[in-house]
Amino acid sequence: MASFFDRFRNLLTKNAQQTAQEYNKAIYNWLGESIVWNPENDTTYINEGYRKNSTVYSLINIIAKAASSIPFQVYEKVNDNDYKRYKAMNTGTLDSSVMHKSNYLKKRALVELEDTELHKLLDRPNPAQSYASWITELIAFGKLTGNRYIYGIAPETGNGAGKYKELYVMPSQLIEIISGGIMQPVKEYAIEYNGQFRIPADHMCHIKDFNPYFDGSGSHLYGQSPLRAGLRSMTTNNEAVQTGVKYLQNQTARGVLMSDEGDLNEVQAQQLKDKFRQNFQGSNNAGDIIITPKKLSWVNFGLNASDVSLIEQYNASIKDLCNIYNVPVVLLNNTESSTYNNVKEAKKALYQNCVIPELNKISDELNRWLAPKYGENLCIEFDYSVIPELQEETEKVVDQMAKAWWLTPNEKRAAMSFGADDENEILNDYYIPANLIPVSGNDIDIEDPQPALQDQEEKKNSISNIEIKDSIEVKATFNDYPQSATNNAKRVKNWIDEHGRDEVDGMTNVGLARMNQLIARESLSLSTLKRTYSFLSRTKGGGYDKINPEYRDTPWRDKGYVAFLGWGGQSMLTYSERKLNQIENE
Repeated sequence: MASFFDRFRNLLTKNAQQTAQEYNKAIYNWLGESIVWNPENDTTYINEGYRKNSTVYSLINIIAKAASSIPFQVYEKVNDNDYKRYKAMNTGTLDSSVMHKSNYLKKRALVELEDTELHKLLDRPNPAQSYASWITELIAFGKLTGNRYIYGIAPETGNGAGKYKELYVMPSQLIEIISGGIMQPVKEYAIEYNGQFRIPADHMCHIKDFNPYFDGSGSHLYGQSPLRAGLRSMTTNNEAVQTGVKYLQNQTARGVLMSDEGDLNEVQAQQLKDKFRQNFQGSNNAGDIIITPKKLSWVNFGLNASDVSLIEQYNASIKDLCNIYNVPVVLLNNTESSTYNNVKEAKKALYQNCVIPELNKISDELNRWLAPKYGENLCIEFDYSVIPELQEETEKVVDQMAKAWWLTPNEKRAAMSFGADDENEILNDYYIPANLIPVSGNDIDIEDPQPALQDQEEKKNSISNIEIKDSIEVKATFNDYPQSATNNAKRVKNWIDEHGRDEVDGMTNVGLARMNQLIARESLSLSTLKRTYSFLSRTKGGGYDKINPEYRDTPWRDKGYVAFLGWGGQSMLTYSERKLNQIENE
């Protein structure tokens, strides 16, 4: 078992963000004990973007506001493999089936904690900020500059030594990386503001966006701002607005009316101007035709907004900026496509394509840098089940849960994030569709938790109630079942080997045992044969002997059909029915 000092040394190494010396030699041309210069001008992105550009301002606030409303939770990891699967489930599209499985994996992998030191720290990161304002600031800096810096302040002595008591978001446009040479590329962080203040690397959590620019000087240690790729779009947007402002401020006459027959004196020019205003100006004369007996010519020297395509350029730049941030343009009051359904789907896309990936990145870094200081196996996760735009998918999960009689009520409560009810033991029992009574109070033998099977009273065969005569030997076995039953079981086994239990999850432990018996051609006892017939007849009665059209191309996803084949399928049902009829007639 590792000693306390070993664990402490590993913790420091993990948090120091240092890379291997061999890697450093391959990446850096030269690295001295000096500042690693950032080739990006992050101040430009803030001044010309957030402070000047209304589109960038709106996008950042839409993202930050949505993210700050999602609460965090602190958990203890109890199953690393299921935790990895749970994390993977939250990186894609969250539909009803994904949310259901995600909650199931979360229940197996994590145990929710309450009132921990981490809760208190994140609820009030520092005396000047709440969690909402703190996470908003962190996300806003990240989306503007590609870098997020969290400065942790901890007491150096005492029982709380090494545990951060305050967390601050640092202004990323002012932070510089100080190198310690090739052995220590990131030694310190410095803030250039009224002098230089240096912060040790292990007290700073640097969350950066991907930066492919490797030039050997360490510039890749900084993240790339999304606005670096969208700089021209942002500039176009700014210039289109500025040009429009100048046009409005500098409006003047649209042209000059000149005589082709000779010069006009000042009195004649004024009379012509007054007559033109009196007879042809005003909304009543808009678009009218002017007829004059004199030979005159018109010289135009004014352009309107449509002539210089300002509106088209402005709208195109808005769409480009929205694409950069993965925010649907509909959310910026784009009236061209702002129907109710479009806005509803756009809000859902905002969370799935932008907000959730951003929060996943932050939680991963906090679990690397912050959580280990407060205990082993602790982790910080965000609760995406509270997102209002995903509640429609939650309704589908509720409907699915209502039909899932193979789950106990407490398991359903846990999957829906309500928590188990430990005071009522009856909620730990299974309920069947017949008339919703506990299995413990009924003589029905539940062998396999497959999808709900409707009561098929009119199709029940009298065989289900046969009484084995005393003359039948109790130890009778059966091994002459058809090869096609074995082949059906092998088919399910091949699906499991190819796609894994997570995808082919129609078989329970009892079902897997029956499948393996058929594959090995083992002899079946009379009680096993009866249970096999009971299960297959009920499954067929529910219509699960045929592939659901929804899974025609992926039959291994059809839980009922997988279970039916795993127990031997139609050939095993026919065989067991024939054998039991023979026994009854003897």
